Amino acid sequence: MKIKKNLRIGTRGSLLAMKQANEVKEELEKKFPEMRAQSSIDIIKIKTSGDINQNQSLSEIGGKGLFSKEIDQALLRSEVDLAVHSLKDLETAIPEGIVLVSVLKREDVRDAMLSNKVSSLASLGRGNVVGTCSPRRKAHLLRLHPHLQCVDLRGNLQTRMQKLENGNCDAMILAMAGLNRLGIASLVKEVIPIETILPAVAQGAIGITCRKGDKKIIELVKMVNDKQTMDCVKCERSMLAALGGTCNTPIGGLAVFNNKNEIWLRGILVKPDGTEAFHASCTGMAVESEKIGYDVEIELYKKAGSNFFE
Repeated sequence: MKIKKNLRIGTRGSLLAMKQANEVKEELEKKFPEMRAQSSIDIIKIKTSGDINQNQSLSEIGGKGLFSKEIDQALLRSEVDLAVHSLKDLETAIPEGIVLVSVLKREDVRDAMLSNKVSSLASLGRGNVVGTCSPRRKAHLLRLHPHLQCVDLRGNLQTRMQKLENGNCDAMILAMAGLNRLGIASLVKEVIPIETILPAVAQGAIGITCRKGDKKIIELVKMVNDKQTMDCVKCERSMLAALGGTCNTPIGGLAVFNNKNEIWLRGILVKPDGTEAFHASCTGMAVESEKIGYDVEIELYKKAGSNFFE
């Protein structure tokens, strides 16, 4: 496939975001060696509102969409040809004119604990302070340890780690995928089993968006899509969309393929104070991935009741 101009990848400018963009670049160059030979892929850093404002919680300033708004605008203005996102940070309602085209093979989906003071979640006790900006993680932590103190920990991964070093918290919870991608997994004190904390929807997945109707770019980007990962994240995202979840709703979800090549989706809603949790699951064929998500949503909604979302 011939691309007359350099292919421009839009991304946030954090170290992790750049790692992810370079991973997409490398996958494209594997499929199209001429791109590597001609150095025909450029990575364009775009500062987002979510990067600029790191002093308030996401729920206060507009939600996860703040990490993609400026990138979406650059894509729609044809300033970039495709955009790379941490898929868990991409809203389920993608702006008009933009489509999610591909997802790379998923990284580790689990959460992880970093700490200079404790060795595991089980060793956290009354008065310990845990840093996380995720309502899902906070709710799970309070469900496990009701007497913990949870504090917001905004900023990129390096900023958060510095806050841990400075003693702002006794431990912090992060996505294992990001630590793996940055090559610092050795700092992890405990990888948290999914049975203990179910991950965020699409955690560990890198998503690639394009302009709707840009057939040549879409055809090219589809070549790096991992179908199984795409089927799973579509399933999870359909559940999240149907629930109407926001960045302030403690929702977890994970879809995997079982040994019968079926998708098995688990979903969980946890009350923000951790006092109650509602579980649901469903199994079905990959072609029904979105329906599986809707079915789990219906079950969760029945169990939690409409008051949960008020």
